[in-house]
Amino acid sequence: MDNSGKEKEAIQLMADADKKVKTSGSFLGGMFGGPHKVEEACEMYCRAANMFKMAKNWNAAGNAFCQAARIHMQLQNKHDSATSFIDAGNAFKKADPSEAIKCLNAAVDIYTDMGRFTIAAKHHITIAEIYESELVDIEKAIAHYEQAADYYKGEESNSSANKCLLKVGAYAAQLEQYAKAIEIYEQVGSSTMDNPLLKYSAKEYFFKASLCHFIVDELNAKLAVEKYEEMFPAFSDSRECKLLKKLLDAHEEQNCEAFTEAIKEFDSISRLDQWQTTMLLRIKKTIQGDEGDLK
Repeated sequence: MDNSGKEKEAIQLMADADKKVKTSGSFLGGMFGGPHKVEEACEMYCRAANMFKMAKNWNAAGNAFCQAARIHMQLQNKHDSATSFIDAGNAFKKADPSEAIKCLNAAVDIYTDMGRFTIAAKHHITIAEIYESELVDIEKAIAHYEQAADYYKGEESNSSANKCLLKVGAYAAQLEQYAKAIEIYEQVGSSTMDNPLLKYSAKEYFFKASLCHFIVDELNAKLAVEKYEEMFPAFSDSRECKLLKKLLDAHEEQNCEAFTEAIKEFDSISRLDQWQTTMLLRIKKTIQGDEGDLK
C-alpha cells in the first residue's frame, strides 16, 4: 500500500500546527483563543505523527510526537506529555536509538516527578534494552537496570526488582566485576529460597555466585559452597552443588581431564547456558596445562 500521500498530508499538518503555535503566542492570537489554538496544534502534531508512522518515516513521526509532548508540558498536561514522549521514543527506536533514549528519559523524568515509579522502572528497562542490543553499551545498560530495580524495590515489586538485578549480575560477572555479581546472586538467592514458588531457582543463583567466587579464589569458592549449603539445605542435594564439589577437587589436584569430564557429565543432563560456559572456561584457564576449551 502506497502511503506517500499520507506523508504529504502529514507534512502539511505539521506546517498548519506550527502556524497555530506561532499565532497563539502573538498579542491578537492570545486575545482570541490562544490556549485553545495550542491544544488544536497539539492534536494536529499527533495526527501527523501517526501518518508519518503509516509512511514508515520514523524520524519524522518521532519529531512530531516530541512537538506534541512539549506542548502538553506547556499546558501542564504531564501525563499526556509523558505518553507522547514514549510514543516518540518508540518511533525513534526504529531509526535513531540515541534519540529514542532521550525521549524515554524525558518521559521517565515526568513519571518520577509524578511519583509513578513502577511505570518509570518499566521505561528504564526499555532504555537498558536499547543500550544492550542497539548501542552495545553494557555499562549504561547496567545503570538503567539498577535504577529500575531500585524503583521496583521501593514499590515492593520484589520479583520485578530481582529480574533486573539478575541482568546486572550477569553483566557484572562478564565485565569481571565479580564482587558485585556475587552480592546480587546471594541477595536474590536469599530472597527466593523461602518462597515456595521460587525456591527451585535459588540453587541456580547460589551456583552462579559460587562460580564467581571460584574465578577469584578456590578457597573462597569452597567456603561459599559450605555457606550456601547451611543457608539452603536443598542446595546440597542439587546437581549444581555436586558439580561444584567435583570441580573444586579437580582444580585442587590441577586435573584438567577430571574438570572437563565433570562438566561434560553435567551438561549431558542439564544444558549449561552461555554465561555458565564462559565462567567455567575462565576457571579452567587457571589450571596449569589447560588448552582453553571444555571439550
